[in-house]
Amino acid sequence: MMRGRQPDWALPDVEEVLASAVAVRLPMRTRFRGLTTRETMVFAGPAGWGEFGPFVEYDDPEAASWLRAGIEAAWVGPPAAVRDTVPVNATVPAIPADEVDALLQRYPGAGTAKVKVAEPGQTLDDDVARVAATRELIGRVRIDANGGWTVDEAIAALRAIGEVEYAEQPCRTVEELAAVRRAVEVPIAADESIRKAEDPYRVVAADAADVAVVKVAPLGGMRATLQLAENLGLDIVVSSALDSAIGMAAGVAAAAALPRLELACGLGTGSLLAADVAASFQMVDGSVGTRWFGTDASVDVRGLAVEEERQHWWRERLRRCHRLLTMDGSPTGRGRG
Repeated sequence: MMRGRQPDWALPDVEEVLASAVAVRLPMRTRFRGLTTRETMVFAGPAGWGEFGPFVEYDDPEAASWLRAGIEAAWVGPPAAVRDTVPVNATVPAIPADEVDALLQRYPGAGTAKVKVAEPGQTLDDDVARVAATRELIGRVRIDANGGWTVDEAIAALRAIGEVEYAEQPCRTVEELAAVRRAVEVPIAADESIRKAEDPYRVVAADAADVAVVKVAPLGGMRATLQLAENLGLDIVVSSALDSAIGMAAGVAAAAALPRLELACGLGTGSLLAADVAASFQMVDGSVGTRWFGTDASVDVRGLAVEEERQHWWRERLRRCHRLLTMDGSPTGRGRG
């Protein structure tokens, strides 16, 4: 199902998109989301560079929203900003507690850290130790379970972990989030229950969350993300989807355009990449500045492009997703809309 509102700009022909498209493989410093490398595709349009990077296991209907977001970036460009910098959180993967200090050195000035918990193969004791080690260094900590707990596990874990800014997606379903929220004092944030949902507004109707974590690519673009954020009426955190610097620019642009931004955003994951297609967004005093990769941007895929077999796989995937976008009622045509 296509997520986000229909664009009011024209889709370019698929061959225009493919003309500059290159699939790349970005090495990572630390295993994250089970990955040690990140495959994605980048392409250029009249407004600059866009990214098409749905994770490889996603089916075409879900991946099509990521293509819409990339085309918006490359053919339309960013929305008007209301701020020049965006506060961002440090991201702590499911690493041993004694490695947290070294990792946080990559996030100078960070006032908030997001800690991954409920990692398969690890224990609650591992989570408690990791959060405690992070809290010693950065006072404001939020956790992300990626839906890895049952309701009972989530309640027990949150009581064991102690005070956090919020718990992101402790369980999989909206009903489970609502049950956990009723049982604990910890604020609850919804991520997958918004970006993967047939109806992203169910979290509001079910009184299941205090915070909405929104990601530009899965929601179909910067403008669709801003519209959803306005309609949800919750505190908003714009987060990345382990994007390259090009995709990150769209996330930062959306956060910079939000009328109200009270919480640090999850837009510091560029530090997890050992190499990127362009200069990564660097945190300064806990924030990143807005930056757009226009047509004159220094984007370099040398040494990062995947082998020809994978190039073909990504190009065919883009073709299928573009076809779905046209079937979804999005207009096709040339130039900027």
